Amino acid sequence: MKKILVLGAGGFIGNHLVNRLKQSNYYVVGIDLKYPEFNKSSCDEFAIGDLGDFNFCTKHITLAFDEIYQLAADMGGAGYIFTGENDFNIMHNSVRINLNVLDLAIKLQVKKIFYASSACIYPKYNQTNPDNPLCSEDSAYPADPDSEYGWEKLFSERLYLTAARNNNIDIRIARFHNVYGPFGIFNNGKEKAPAALCRKVAEAEDNTTIDIWGNGKQTRSFLYIDDCIDGILALMASNYTGPVNIGSEEKISINDFARLIAKVAGKKLGINNIAGPVGVNGRVSDNTVAKRELNWSPKYTLEQGITRTYNWIEEQLNVPVKTT
Repeated sequence: MKKILVLGAGGFIGNHLVNRLKQSNYYVVGIDLKYPEFNKSSCDEFAIGDLGDFNFCTKHITLAFDEIYQLAADMGGAGYIFTGENDFNIMHNSVRINLNVLDLAIKLQVKKIFYASSACIYPKYNQTNPDNPLCSEDSAYPADPDSEYGWEKLFSERLYLTAARNNNIDIRIARFHNVYGPFGIFNNGKEKAPAALCRKVAEAEDNTTIDIWGNGKQTRSFLYIDDCIDGILALMASNYTGPVNIGSEEKISINDFARLIAKVAGKKLGINNIAGPVGVNGRVSDNTVAKRELNWSPKYTLEQGITRTYNWIEEQLNVPVKTT
């Protein structure tokens, strides 16, 4: 039986990935700082601890796993990444994790590693026009990410690629573009735009307004979680070794995204654009390489995916408060 290690298994994408891997009857070991928040993990084993602590890693990463999926990172939405208040932790904590993982993977002769990178590695100068951002894989250099989170991801990409060259480890790297869906954080300050907007719409009374950071004209594409997992598995099954975008090409402005969610909710809501961290003006996945090399494209439209996500978040917000 194939043995797989998922790092960040308590997180949003990691939790969904574990569930999909178990459907293929693999033996899955998960590690994270916490268990999944909204549903039970289906891992065969689950260890709680800090992957930035090398002593902890040596106690729990002990097998020559067939595959490692490395999704653990210090991260969050715009309110966490772009304020500047968390820059040191974002870089320091994530780099430590990746150094520890690769040290042990080389020692144990792990066969294949997946590394979760981000579209945040793309240069600011290619994303000033919200109508025509450039996010093809070959546009990453000269480097100029919009945040320390993006710089850390770009450095770690190079770290994994050097491990592949110098230590004969099979590496796969995906650059995620705004993955969303049920069972993701929506109310702790680290939530990303889809979850935050769904929460705001769900909490708003009909015929009122919701606040949107920035002018709302900035564009993004958003990828539904099931499509993301399909993309990860397609990449791991392929022979393609370069970083590849795993995202949607369906572009939408943040204001229009809020209007779409309001439509899904059956509400009429106005938008109040306020000052706040927004990131680049435009970022949309270019899936040319993924289509050619992985034969992969998203199956869900944004409306389909956000309908499922909104319904789940609304359900969570309506759960009665437990009393002791």
